[in-house]
Amino acid sequence: MRISTVTMFEQSTASMNRQQGDLMKVSQQIASGRRVVNPSDDPQAASRAVGVDQAKAVTEQYSDSRVSARNSLSQTESIINSIGDAITSAKGLLIQASSDTLTDANRKSIASELKGVYETMLGQANSTDGNGRYLFGGYKDNQPPFAKDSNDSVQYKGDGNVREQRVDATRLMPVADNGETIFKSVASGAGYVAEAKKEDGTLNQGNVTFRGPQISDIGNAADFRITFTSSNTFDVETFDDTTSTWSPADPADPTLTNVAYTGGEGEAGQQVTFGGISITLQGEPVDEDSILVAKAGGASRGADLFRTMEEAIRVLENPADDAPKKADMRNTLNTAMRDLDNSLDNVLTVRASAGARLNELDVIDSVGSNRMLNYDQTLSDLVDLDYAEAISEYSLRQIGMQASQKAFVDIKGLSLFNYM
Repeated sequence: MRISTVTMFEQSTASMNRQQGDLMKVSQQIASGRRVVNPSDDPQAASRAVGVDQAKAVTEQYSDSRVSARNSLSQTESIINSIGDAITSAKGLLIQASSDTLTDANRKSIASELKGVYETMLGQANSTDGNGRYLFGGYKDNQPPFAKDSNDSVQYKGDGNVREQRVDATRLMPVADNGETIFKSVASGAGYVAEAKKEDGTLNQGNVTFRGPQISDIGNAADFRITFTSSNTFDVETFDDTTSTWSPADPADPTLTNVAYTGGEGEAGQQVTFGGISITLQGEPVDEDSILVAKAGGASRGADLFRTMEEAIRVLENPADDAPKKADMRNTLNTAMRDLDNSLDNVLTVRASAGARLNELDVIDSVGSNRMLNYDQTLSDLVDLDYAEAISEYSLRQIGMQASQKAFVDIKGLSLFNYM
């Protein structure tokens, strides 16, 4: 067989190129720190690494989402804490204002201070997050959720939804409470509240005051209303949730219809009991005057923190210069203090919920961090380089390259003339 010079050159060149390619591959691995530089290096490992990279990217996105959720919840918790402090301050002012030793000027001064607390609450209720969105408007976060109407009363303009954010693959977390939950709700355990107003919402014309209500049988407790049919008689009415109307509790029961009123006689007053709830009345009524006894936040008397503050400010700003106005002041302050207690309980409940969600974010963060460590370890096992093995391989390839070059030089110098 004839071996030509061209064949020897081609084989030697191919050997050197192969050795150089192997050396370059190991050099790339050492430079990048990765065993799998190209998918062709290990197709199976490269495919699995793509999946792990994608899972890692999703986990990082959830981590960024939790940062945003934590900021929103922290701001919500801080604002609710401020609102709780404002309610406590307002309750203290009402206790001070209820003293009989104060003059109308003193109460007007307290009303001025109470109005400052009221405006502070309104400002907190219209707080925004760092992106200009209103925190407590639900999905309607592009406008202030609370605004005053033509009667200078605060009305809620948001909706009943709660903004949520996905903080993990299986967790969609509420990141802000709506205004109804904070300012127009009460805790589930809220008690009963009495209010002295007529059916049309106007003030009573008589000077009847109340003490209570007090619950003796919570199992039979129900809303009721005492409506005076004259200065000496009254009816007990109940509320129908279906039709939202009041009707006689039991027209056939003489203890509930045309009941003789004797509360105007003596200082003890007259106790009225219905459905396990009792209230004590005292004073002189006028026909159609009414006393409502209802569960706080129920269908017959919804909760409203701003309405409570407005009513308290109203009676403190106006002089109590006759018996009906004095009775209105006493009744309104009594009702307002109970409403503030219920509102404070509700605010504390909402704050506790926000705190619980912040704690949950910490737990999810911990789980996410462990998951990221697992992903990093898996990715390292799949594509990272063993430097000790790579350096040994590099040295071996380098020696092979040098041997191939020397062999080429030796073969190139061979000639038959050397043996003639």
